[in-house]
Amino acid sequence: MNLSRRQFTKEFKEAAVRRLELGASVAEVARACEVNANVLHRWRRELRDHGAKAFTACRGAAEAAGIGYPRLVYPYLEKEMNLATLIPFERLCALAEVSRAGFYRWRRLLPVRLRNLDLRDEMQRVALEWPCYGRRRVTAELRRRGWTVNHKRVRRLMQEDNLLCLRRRKFVVTTDSNHDRPVYPNLAGELVLSGIDQLWVADITYIRLETEFVYLAVMLDAYSRRVIGWALERTLEDDLTLAALRMALRLRSPAPGVVHHSDRGVQYASKDYTDLLNEHKIQISMSGKGNPYDNATCESFMKTLKYEEVYRQEYRDLAEARASIERFIEKVYNHKRLHSALGYRPPEEFERGLVARAAAEALA
Repeated sequence: MNLSRRQFTKEFKEAAVRRLELGASVAEVARACEVNANVLHRWRRELRDHGAKAFTACRGAAEAAGIGYPRLVYPYLEKEMNLATLIPFERLCALAEVSRAGFYRWRRLLPVRLRNLDLRDEMQRVALEWPCYGRRRVTAELRRRGWTVNHKRVRRLMQEDNLLCLRRRKFVVTTDSNHDRPVYPNLAGELVLSGIDQLWVADITYIRLETEFVYLAVMLDAYSRRVIGWALERTLEDDLTLAALRMALRLRSPAPGVVHHSDRGVQYASKDYTDLLNEHKIQISMSGKGNPYDNATCESFMKTLKYEEVYRQEYRDLAEARASIERFIEKVYNHKRLHSALGYRPPEEFERGLVARAAAEALA
């Protein structure tokens, strides 16, 4: 019988010691209980020294703390093994009430546990920098930093370390499509994108300050997800969307034929706005009424902005909000944040890859 694999309850140990006190010999009790005589001597000594608290200080405390008792003992056994004590290792395991096989398995997997400690540290740093990342984006970021991991391992370690990503708030409708200005058909749904500056998408959202609301207009390239134009103002006047559009035109200088897609909001249907689009030979496209999912790319950015920037801040005034949102768009979203639709790359890096690939094909 492999005694090292057995586990004994507190009541069993107390009963064995009681039989010794009643006059039974150590050999008789050891044979009846199928334990080593030295184990009986240790039980009797522990009961004499600790009384009612005996047999609970080690295994019971470990279980109460949520720590497996063997994992608590294995480091001490390894220390004894390294010291080359005179006590046979099989006997040490029997005295500690753990199995040799379990110890050797723990020792074999120790390098993996040590690597997991380093990985956990790196995951903590990723979670602090990107508190809204789920397991797949955390996995992608770790791979970019040189780690070889899969999302299942990352999910397990995130759950063990309670690294939970922040939850999204509900979508809020801000579009006013009740106007008498021209409405254009949806051209975006028919497009099959193959590069940048083929489809631009635009939208507006609100930002809460301490004492007021301000409004943010953005323009994205639908292929690369890069924010190419934005503006933040106190009112929903036409100047808001015009400022975002002018920024995009300065940055991209698009060729004729780009499709501009937005909702049916009055700002995007205004004469000044549509005249500027027509001046640059940009085709106008609008979503169906009451259907924000026609403009899903821009809606997704707005939720990301709220989720990862706005809801985590308390802006005092327009200047502070503008500076913080500019930092998020230019320093974080465009240059660092990973996008699943881009193969977990930031928009700027994705666009640089397109340029490099086009240059290589031109030389071929």
